[in-house]
Amino acid sequence: MRIATYNVEWFSNLFDRHGQFMADDAPSGRFNVTCGEQVAALGRVFCALDADAVLVVEAPEMNKRRNTVTMLERFAARFGLRTHRAMMGFVNHTQQEIALLYDPQVVSAEHDPMGSDFGPDRFDGSFLIDLNTDGNPDTVTFTKPPLEAALTLKSGPQLRLIGVHIKSKAPRGGISPEAEIRLAIENRRKQLAQCIWLRGRVAAHLMAGDSLVVLGDFNDGPGLDEYEKLFGRSGIEIVLGEEALPALRLADPHAAPACGHPTLATPASARFYLDEEGQFFSAMLDFVMLSPDLCARGPKWRIWHPFDDPACYADADLREALLTASDHFPVSVDISF
Repeated sequence: MRIATYNVEWFSNLFDRHGQFMADDAPSGRFNVTCGEQVAALGRVFCALDADAVLVVEAPEMNKRRNTVTMLERFAARFGLRTHRAMMGFVNHTQQEIALLYDPQVVSAEHDPMGSDFGPDRFDGSFLIDLNTDGNPDTVTFTKPPLEAALTLKSGPQLRLIGVHIKSKAPRGGISPEAEIRLAIENRRKQLAQCIWLRGRVAAHLMAGDSLVVLGDFNDGPGLDEYEKLFGRSGIEIVLGEEALPALRLADPHAAPACGHPTLATPASARFYLDEEGQFFSAMLDFVMLSPDLCARGPKWRIWHPFDDPACYADADLREALLTASDHFPVSVDISF
């Protein structure tokens, strides 16, 4: 079984206010890319990915006139994808939904949010934590509540899936270097709080013996910025449970911080253009984490990077499609059942 996560930049802009595809020559949210070009590129990537289930991060916005599930299924139908059934969890207000495309011939999926009787409160609620160690608890919420789904494979096995889009820690809005530092620290505190909340649910599933997949865009990774040292660890390491007993840890080989030579290249799942630098910046932000029982099945992870993955690079059409479709690249894992 292949499970993947894919953050599709400005997927919402490819549909009009009624949920129909925009005209091919209309501008997309991507720089110098039309809607037709981005849709075609996404179709090429999804066809090559050929997954049984794909978490779509930044799925098209749900509102009174548009339906996320309908738009995703319309997209799947255009390209004849096996993953032609869609489902989603809680609606958010950011124009970036979290949804799942899946192949109903292989797996069934149901939105199944857990509550305070299974670890922390539901993800569409709030979480109390002392963010700045002043002795007063702060209220934390998810702007994009994680998608909790119960998956049942047609062959019998059952999985729990949690799809996430964790808060960005980028200091957007800072009008001075000092303000940017304050925002960066504040945002990282909130991000870590979300990861602690998520870890509570992960631990509950692992203690219950559930087969668990946690995947999505974490907007973080070990060693990604200097503020990690201020807080001791990254959000990724919190969710993985690096200090927990082995039976209560998740695993993703791409989550390990770079070791050895300081110039050793690290994996990357996203590529952003920095105007002030005039060049691209790469980062590892997207992960597919597995519970110990799934790791025992010999899973194979893959980042569909247009330059770092030899097969993607060798296929010129796919390489260009990956660069056109989004600023993130799919991350997948193959598990034998």
